[in-house]
Amino acid sequence: MKCVVVLSGKRKSGKDYLASRLQSHYGAHRCQMLHLAYPIKRQYALDHGLDLGRLMSTDGYKEVYRADMVRWGEQRRAEDPHVFCNDIVNSADPEIPIWIVCDLRRRSDLAFFTEHFSGRDKVVCARVWSDEATRASRGWTFTPGVDDAPTECDLDTWQHWDLLVDNGDHNSFDESFRQLLSLVDSKLVLGE
Repeated sequence: MKCVVVLSGKRKSGKDYLASRLQSHYGAHRCQMLHLAYPIKRQYALDHGLDLGRLMSTDGYKEVYRADMVRWGEQRRAEDPHVFCNDIVNSADPEIPIWIVCDLRRRSDLAFFTEHFSGRDKVVCARVWSDEATRASRGWTFTPGVDDAPTECDLDTWQHWDLLVDNGDHNSFDESFRQLLSLVDSKLVLGE
């Protein structure tokens, strides 16, 4: 049985941190992290002669290219709204029972996963939240054309999250993490 955990949240909210904690809990043999940003950055790097490793890192390199990369990704999505979702699903290990999509950003991506994986029975949708001061302490600064673009805002008003994860406070995070584990475990049990 497959359980797909989709994580959404603003830049520097802690999506990768949460995904890493999940993978540490379940083990890499049972839990694979998938990044929608990877196929975007891989192809963008190839097209523009850039360093993919640095685009994937948390340093400031990708920020120099982010606005143009967002525009480029929008053009690709206009041709095929699910091009990047299909890419990560096709490259994922089908034998691993838990996939974590670390960086869900759009309603169309959310629809892809819920439709592709038999509706909400196999999908856990979590929104990771941190206040702006916490995000700033992690290196975030508001960037016009990025932080107000659909890649950051399309899911802001979506209200059907299975769980909201407060990643600005350790106590709240720990409680949310326990709840998330319970949700994932229940999806795996339902499929057995």
